[in-house]
Amino acid sequence: MTVSALVVGSLAALEELLDDRDLFPSWPGLDVVIVPTGAAFTSMVEASVATSTPFETRGARVEALMIADRSSNDEAHFVARLHQADVVVLAEGSALHARSVWRASAVGDALASARCLIAVGTTASVLGSTMIDPRGGAPTTGLGYREGLVITTSASSEQLTRTRTLLEDSLVLAVVGPTGAVIMQDSRWRSRGDVLVTRANVVVSLDS
Repeated sequence: MTVSALVVGSLAALEELLDDRDLFPSWPGLDVVIVPTGAAFTSMVEASVATSTPFETRGARVEALMIADRSSNDEAHFVARLHQADVVVLAEGSALHARSVWRASAVGDALASARCLIAVGTTASVLGSTMIDPRGGAPTTGLGYREGLVITTSASSEQLTRTRTLLEDSLVLAVVGPTGAVIMQDSRWRSRGDVLVTRANVVVSLDS
């Protein structure tokens, strides 16, 4: 697997990228694990089904791990499956809840070491050492699973302005829209589609 991390703004954006042979040469037989922790307050089952479908239709073997709270981090099966999987997918949901569940745990360590980590929507904000609090746009502490980028999703212009004002000038912020994606390969990030990247309030390119 050449991609070590992929963040998409929506499942529709994910569908398009899964057929890119430069990113994912072949899906049949690959072991894909879905982690719907962020959807614990809505429906983890619905999130799992929706997130699994694009992979199942391409021939991957898919299992959803119902990691809902801190007590789930003690499940040896969950940790083993995360280590074994070819691809781990973090379903759309609450980044704050996901952070509270995964932080300083065996499950969190396994997520950090995943061969290929895919995050859908707002959950992706936890990936860097700095994350953006969706309640008001302020920077806070992330989980540091993938470094080099602060990731957030579309918000009001007022909230994004506040985020950029509060963020340290050395940090690069990627706002991933519904049709956008950021991809990490060989420890470098690049963007596709609806993604706005800034540093110190100046628009920059990840591809340069």
